Amino acid sequence: MTDPKNPLPATVLTALQQFTSPDAFPTNGLHPFSHGFHPFASSPEDTLSTLRGIVDTTNQAAVSLNAHLSLPLSNPRLLSLYRQHASISHAVQQSDQRMRHVVNTLRKRVGITFGEDVPLERMQLIDWFLKRLLEWATSAGMEAFNEPESDGRVAVVMGGKVLVVDIIFAVDRTDPVNPVIDVASLKTAYAIPNSTADSSTGNSISMDGFLAGAIRAFLKEVQKDDSVRDNVEAARIGNLLSDHLSYLMKLDHLALSEGDGGLRWFTVIDRMAMDVENLASREANVLLSTERGSSVAPLDVFLMRAHTLPLPYLTTPSISFLTYLSPLAYLKLLRTSPAAGPTPPRPHLPSLDVPFQHIRNVLTSHPRPPGITLATLVLSPTPPPAHHADSTLISAIDTKSSSTLVTDIKIDFIFPAAREVQALQGQQFTWILDFTEGGKYPGIVMSQSRMREIEFVINPFNEMGGMDNVPMMPSFGAGSWVDILLIRDPQTQVSPERYTAVYTSPNSVHPPLQLRLTAPDEPGFVLETIPVRTLKEVWSILEIVRAQCWLNEILTSCQWVPEGLNMPVLGDDADDNEVTEDDLQAVLKGSIQPRSIPVNVKLPTPPPTDRDNLFADTDMDDVVGPSRHAQIKMTTPERPPISGLVDILVAFDPSRPRGVAVEISGAMGVDVNVEVLEEVCRRGGLLGLPGRVWKKAHES
Repeated sequence: MTDPKNPLPATVLTALQQFTSPDAFPTNGLHPFSHGFHPFASSPEDTLSTLRGIVDTTNQAAVSLNAHLSLPLSNPRLLSLYRQHASISHAVQQSDQRMRHVVNTLRKRVGITFGEDVPLERMQLIDWFLKRLLEWATSAGMEAFNEPESDGRVAVVMGGKVLVVDIIFAVDRTDPVNPVIDVASLKTAYAIPNSTADSSTGNSISMDGFLAGAIRAFLKEVQKDDSVRDNVEAARIGNLLSDHLSYLMKLDHLALSEGDGGLRWFTVIDRMAMDVENLASREANVLLSTERGSSVAPLDVFLMRAHTLPLPYLTTPSISFLTYLSPLAYLKLLRTSPAAGPTPPRPHLPSLDVPFQHIRNVLTSHPRPPGITLATLVLSPTPPPAHHADSTLISAIDTKSSSTLVTDIKIDFIFPAAREVQALQGQQFTWILDFTEGGKYPGIVMSQSRMREIEFVINPFNEMGGMDNVPMMPSFGAGSWVDILLIRDPQTQVSPERYTAVYTSPNSVHPPLQLRLTAPDEPGFVLETIPVRTLKEVWSILEIVRAQCWLNEILTSCQWVPEGLNMPVLGDDADDNEVTEDDLQAVLKGSIQPRSIPVNVKLPTPPPTDRDNLFADTDMDDVVGPSRHAQIKMTTPERPPISGLVDILVAFDPSRPRGVAVEISGAMGVDVNVEVLEEVCRRGGLLGLPGRVWKKAHES
C-alpha cells in the first residue's frame, strides 16, 4: 500500500534517475579506491540513508517491471510511442538534473567569498568594525551592545545566559584621517543563573587570550594599507571568529540546561589542558636525558616517542593535538624558527627546539603546510553512536600505550555527556576527534587493519564488526589503501598490483635505487572524524594514526607510477653496446658499479586477531600494542659474487631513541651501525637504506 505522504514516482525512469545525478551521493572527498562508507566519515548518516533509498527504489522498480510483463505489447505503433516517450522523458530528466547540479554546486561552494566590505574611508572603519562584531555575536545567538567612545576607550559586552564577554577597545585618533583600534583587554566570565552551588562562577584566561587574538588578527588585516590588504583573508578570519562565538553559545546552552554543575562544559578543556601539558613536559625532560649536550628536546623525536603535543585553544575554543610531523615539515619548521629570545621557560610546557609560539603560528596559517597531522577535540551536534549509551564500556578496556617515556600516568578524563541534557530542542551532542578542521582539509588514508584497531579502542565489545565486514574483494581493480595514497587521478579505475620509483642519492654516494612496491591486499579508508568519550581513547587513537602517518609520509616521499605505465627511465642506453677493457676487468674483480640497484618494497600487514572469540588466548597487546607497529620491508641482492638477498626491516617503534627500529638480515661481512641508519630514517632517508648498505658493502 502506497504511503500518501511519500507517493511513488510516476515512472521507473523517474525513480532511478534520482540516483544518477552527480550530487546524488555524499562524496566527502571519496577516492575511487576508498571504502568511504564507514562510521568514521564526516557524514555516515547521509550515506546510509542514500543506500537505503537505493534498496527501496530497486524493490519498487522490480515490482513494477514484473507487473508489465503480463501486458500484451504486440502493437508496433504502441511500442514506438513508448520508446519516444521514454526518450523525451530521459532528455527532460537529464536537463533538469544538470541545472539542479549547477545551482547546488554554486550554492555549496566552500572557500568562495568576495571578501569583507571594508569601507574606503578610514575614518569610518572603527564604526564599521564595531557593527560587524555585534552582527557576529547576534548571529551566534548572543545579546550584544557597545557603549559610546569615551577617552579613547570603547566597551563592548556580548553574552548568553551563562557566558559573558567583556571587551575594551583602545582607539588612537592621533591621526584623525587614519584612526587605529586595537583590543586593550578582553575578559570572559560564566555563571549559572539562580544557582546555589559554590562553584557556579568562573573564567578562563586561556579563552580570553584566544578570543583576543582572533579579534586582533581581524583588525590587523582590515587596518592594513589598501595596497596590501587582503579582503578575502579578512573575510576568512571573520568567519572563524563567528564560528568561535557560535561554538561558545553551544556550551552556553548546555551549561544552562544542566543547571548546577553546568560550568563543566567551560572548565573541562582548561583542566585537561593543564594535566596533559604537565605530562608532555615530563616526557620532554626524559628525552633531554638521552640527548647529549642539548637543553631542548627535538620536536620530531618528541612526537615519535611521546604522547601527542597538546595545543589548547589553537583553532577552536577547545584543544588540539599535534600528532605527526614529516621530516621535511620539521626541517622547515626548525629553519624558520626565530632566534631564541630571553623568554623565561614555563614549567608546565615541554622544552622543545621549536618555540611554542612559532608552532602555533605555523599551524594556524592558511593554508596549513603539508606533512602536518593535527587532530582537534570538538563538540559536534551529531547523535552519539549506539555503544555510547552504555556508560559501563568507558573503562571496560585499558589499552597499553606504546609510549614508554613516562609510565606512572594517572590522567583519566571522561568528557561531559549531553545525552541526559537534551538541550537545544532535544538535539544531542557528541565529542569528536576531527582530522579535517571542520572539512577544510582532507582526512587521513588508513589501512583496514588500523581502522579495526581504532574501532576496537572506541567499542571493544563490538558485535557487528563494522570494519571486518569490508573484505578485500578479489575482483579486478578492487583497490588497496596504497592506491588511495598514491593515485591522484580520480578517473583511474584500475588498481595496479605494483608501483615503481627511482630513488637517487642527493650526494651520489650510491647508484640509483629502482624501487618496486607491491601493493598490499588490504582495502583502505579515509579517516575524518571519530566519536570519543575519554582522554585515553584519544591517546590510543592518535597513537594508531601516528603510525599510519609515518608510513604514509615514507611512501609519498617518492614519485611512484604504476608498473608498466610511464616507468621512469634511469638514463640513456645508447652506450650499452660499448664495452671497454676497464669494464671487463671490473666484472672479473666484482667491482663494477651497476646502473641501478633493484629493491623490492613490501608493507607487511598485521595478522588478524581473534577478537570475536571471547575465550581465545589473545593478548591485549596483540590488538593495539607494539607487536602491531607499522613496518616497511626492503629486499635487495647481495653484493657479487655472494648470492642471496639482503632484507632491511624498518618498524615504527617509540621505544627506540629515534622512534624507529632497523633490522638487517644478510649483508655478510658488512659492519653496519644500526643507530646511524635509525638517524637516517629520522631525517627522511628511509628508502635510501639499501643504497647505504650497498656502499658499506663495497667499502669493506
